[in-house]
Amino acid sequence: MMETPNPDLVAEKINEIISEELSAEDRLNDEVRDILSQYSEYMRRESVSYQEMFRRIKNQLISQRKVIRASGRDSGDSMKLSRDKVTDISHKVVEMLRKNRELRLKNKDSNAVRLEILKVMTDLLLAEDKVDRASRQKVRSQKREIPEGSEEWDILHRRYYAEELKKLGIDLAK
Repeated sequence: MMETPNPDLVAEKINEIISEELSAEDRLNDEVRDILSQYSEYMRRESVSYQEMFRRIKNQLISQRKVIRASGRDSGDSMKLSRDKVTDISHKVVEMLRKNRELRLKNKDSNAVRLEILKVMTDLLLAEDKVDRASRQKVRSQKREIPEGSEEWDILHRRYYAEELKKLGIDLAK
């Protein structure tokens, strides 16, 4: 899709975009917590739910700042990236690629490039989900029940996760 004398630099710039986009909602959550801390006494006195106020303030800030949620309401899983977020990231990556003087896009159709980026990201997320499900199933299949969130569960999950990634040719030890 592109030609570049410095693929590591391009990969680093793509990584920066993805990291920035994924941390935007974390920063927003921190800001909401700061706002709520200023009203903690009032909320306690008036019996106002922290979770409800957090949700309302966050939704208001998301609306005002036009932030795209990282987690999808459609999946119900707060750890999964929403389709909107993946699409937004693909737009930002294409914009960076178009402006970058370190590379040349072989395909001048920006939307075709964006759709390919979207496909690659979606394929990676689906593969990661499959690896995660397989590693969780291995932990659940132990002879005795291991509570999720325990240190033992986390250690086993990481080990099985790494094993599943190795099957795909990805070695986390490197």
